[in-house]
Amino acid sequence: MMGERPIRREALFYDFSLEEHVPADHLLRSIDRFVELSSIRQQLEPFYSAIGRPSIDPELTIRMLLVGYCCGIRS
Repeated sequence: MMGERPIRREALFYDFSLEEHVPADHLLRSIDRFVELSSIRQQLEPFYSAIGRPSIDPELTIRMLLVGYCCGIRS
């Protein structure tokens, strides 16, 4: 079952915004301007089962892979 990324919600116990802490000229912000992943869910939907536990959102998975590659994170 294909999972969905939850809509941004404010935290219950702390106030932290990633947008405020990532500089405007950061490498990942420039990549985000050029990478369009909105259609990835529709393209991958045939490969997901209709039953079972929801997976991690495919768009989020691709974004995590890009961050890992650009920042040299191996695991």
